[in-house]
Amino acid sequence: MHSHEENETLSRSGPGTPVGNLLRRYWTPACLSLELPEPETTVRVRLLGEDLVAFRDTDGVVGLIDEHCPHRGASLYYGRNEECGLRCVYHGWKFDRSGQCVDMPSERRSFASQITTAAYPTHESGGIVWTYMGPPETMTPFRDFGTESLTPEEVSTTKEFIDCNWVQSLDGDLDGSHISYLHSWSAMADLPDDGTDRPGYPSSQMSARLWMADRAPRLEVQDEWHGFRYAALRDTPNGHVHARTYAYIMPYGAIISNIPFNTRQLMIVPIDDEHTWRYTVTTQPPNDFSAHTGPAYTVSAGYPYRLNPLRNGIVEREYTAENEYQQDRRAQKSESFTGIPEFRSHDLMVTESMGPRYDRTREHWGTTDAALIRMHALLLGGAQDVADGKEPPALGGTRDFRSIRAAEKILEPGEDWRTLGTDDDPSVQAALAARTEPVEA
Repeated sequence: MHSHEENETLSRSGPGTPVGNLLRRYWTPACLSLELPEPETTVRVRLLGEDLVAFRDTDGVVGLIDEHCPHRGASLYYGRNEECGLRCVYHGWKFDRSGQCVDMPSERRSFASQITTAAYPTHESGGIVWTYMGPPETMTPFRDFGTESLTPEEVSTTKEFIDCNWVQSLDGDLDGSHISYLHSWSAMADLPDDGTDRPGYPSSQMSARLWMADRAPRLEVQDEWHGFRYAALRDTPNGHVHARTYAYIMPYGAIISNIPFNTRQLMIVPIDDEHTWRYTVTTQPPNDFSAHTGPAYTVSAGYPYRLNPLRNGIVEREYTAENEYQQDRRAQKSESFTGIPEFRSHDLMVTESMGPRYDRTREHWGTTDAALIRMHALLLGGAQDVADGKEPPALGGTRDFRSIRAAEKILEPGEDWRTLGTDDDPSVQAALAARTEPVEA
């Protein structure tokens, strides 16, 4: 468990807080590009406890500035987006993307050149408007996870509101043991044995069978330059070892295992200390792995859960605490472990039901929490590094962020899970080679 002081540090992200200072050193999702679909559009953004407004100006470029006009505090969200700036409707003061006041028509002797408001640089990539909120002198180049080279057709990004602290949500995304319980359903016992419980890649439906065959996985954590990777290792009925690997990318990124590997990233971003946006981002061109996976377990007989088909945009939540996530107690007895009819809402229920900001002095960790323990330690250590004037990890440099992946496989005898999903993994090499092969006319 954490001490009270550690929990306060870990769960606070506002201006001037230790973890807030850490998060501000990284390029961070501010909003979706489609929230500003054309020039002269404006949207409110609350991010890391700051009230901001994003606007796409008449040049088509996004600015991100303090929501409140520095004259008398009126909201610039209601301002006029015109001629490469945002004009406050109270007295007409106008600000450009840099936060500089460029017009002050209500004053006979303008002092516009002396007035600025807080403004943060932006960068659009992969359907996201990213921003850097740290000191200008420490700004690093944008971390490209692969989104810079995506075509418009390949972009797929969603964001979802979560009614609790961001670390609670990230804990859930990096938890490799809960799938054996939280997401289980009664008909899993009837999934067919298709013969893929053998070294190599299990089918999607066999993978679900293996979640249930060993419900107490062993966790092994490996530190990496970007944070860490870890494996949830399960014994299979045929005596093999099933490895599901996960990747943590400092400070708020996670990649969940998939067959044979996955690059789609989750980014868990604090709105403030009690509310969160969860971005799901396609970072690289999609691969067709159906030859490995076969039919998805989600189409198996008796699968009881709804899935959200949204490819781009803001997730509209139907299952919330207000309607008790539409839990059906009869279904809980006969169909599924939770009785909640939508898969993703299982995670939302458990993380939100902890309260808006969980008191971790009451927590009792087990062996299956090893990855979360490490993630918390990296965040606390990174916050201390920033406080000491040191550079936090994974800011950029010469490292290739496109090489971070998660993976899933039944291991060969003596095979090390640490090679899965890396550039040395044959499945990765084959997928990368397929992308570079010329397309026949």
